[in-house]
Amino acid sequence: MRFLRRPGIVARVTAVAAARPDLEAERLQCERAAQGDRLALGQLLRKYGPSLYRSVLLPRLGSEAIAQDALAETYARVIERFSQFQWQSCGIYPWLRVIALRIALDMLRARRREALFEPADLQREIDAAETDLTAHGEVALCEKRDLADARARVEDALGRLNPRYAEAIRLRVLEERPRDEVASALGVSVATFDVVLHRAMTALKKALAAGAAAPRVEPRGWAR
Repeated sequence: MRFLRRPGIVARVTAVAAARPDLEAERLQCERAAQGDRLALGQLLRKYGPSLYRSVLLPRLGSEAIAQDALAETYARVIERFSQFQWQSCGIYPWLRVIALRIALDMLRARRREALFEPADLQREIDAAETDLTAHGEVALCEKRDLADARARVEDALGRLNPRYAEAIRLRVLEERPRDEVASALGVSVATFDVVLHRAMTALKKALAAGAAAPRVEPRGWAR
């Protein structure tokens, strides 16, 4: 592939190959899957499905139920489009990861509830991943990086919000507690909580977009 010849890429591919002695077996398994061997394809999905769920889908969608639906949709998309897969030295995981990211993007666009990540954020991540698949060839390291990046990004942004805003987001969005339960915990009415959560999410998204340090955002009031 043309992009593999860019400076520094060959070294990374060599390092990935050295760290993944199972790549040849995986290549043969992908060949069998491409020839219609559903058992081989199922084995690949079972191998990498947990990583896709833990480090790609759940951190970006924020809900176990939605992430599970996204994983099922990812499996269906892989089965549908496996004929488009072309083997590269980094293995199949980077290709699976991009598909999972695209499924997460579709679900973010379709969701009506509050979400931590904007579709535009995920689109930029997909663009970067497709530009250099080899950057995500080592599965274990990639999974740790995905988890750490998502957690650090959200925690950093929450840390720059008013504590009450951060608490509202943690309880309602991250822990998915019922609206009335969170409103009671915060000492406000459900109607007031809805307004507060909207303001909190707006502040969080601005903090996520800024990336760097930002001033705390104070709520205008917590009327009961």
